[in-house]
Amino acid sequence: MAEIWEVNFKQKQAMWGFEPAHSAVLTNDFFLEKALKSILVPGIGYGRNAQIFLQNGMTVTGIEISPTAIEIGRKHYGTKMRIHQGSVTDMPFDTVVYDGVFCYGLIHLLGNDERAKLIRDCYNQLAKGGYMVFAAISKEAPTYGQGRFISKDYYEVFEGIKMFFYDDESIGEEFGEVGLFESIRINEQYPFYLIKCRKGTLVKHFVAPF
Repeated sequence: MAEIWEVNFKQKQAMWGFEPAHSAVLTNDFFLEKALKSILVPGIGYGRNAQIFLQNGMTVTGIEISPTAIEIGRKHYGTKMRIHQGSVTDMPFDTVVYDGVFCYGLIHLLGNDERAKLIRDCYNQLAKGGYMVFAAISKEAPTYGQGRFISKDYYEVFEGIKMFFYDDESIGEEFGEVGLFESIRINEQYPFYLIKCRKGTLVKHFVAPF
């Protein structure tokens, strides 16, 4: 996985442009509403989805597996973001607790055990009352069911790229014990869920329609 992303960033550089994804814009508004100050971004890439948090007065710490992506980000955004170079599967990289966590387009690229560890690691680094938000691909995506079947809802859709496709049931199963309170269906390039959890709360899970 590390090699695939490093090659992609070397060849395609800022392959998603510099405008934040819709999920990042919605999450920024949510974090501002909750007056969050410090944000952890696992899988930060070159920072296009984290820059909006900086612009709105939050501090950002990222984790990124690709040295080239980090270099691209520093070239365009400077050094205001602290970035740990490494895989999210090796979290934690520090002992800091954060007000918020934003993880975009990453968790669905991991296997079952890796997803569970990422969720738990992110939750463990949240301050009490803090929020974590994951943007993950939905089974409504046209690529669902394509490629090599690995296990339930998990496919190798392209060579070396495996994806787990979420639905309401799997969201409840994976996030139900870490303060899940809302999952919103949104459209990015593909249909996504925006999954929200809060540390230290037990509330009813609400699923918003598209």
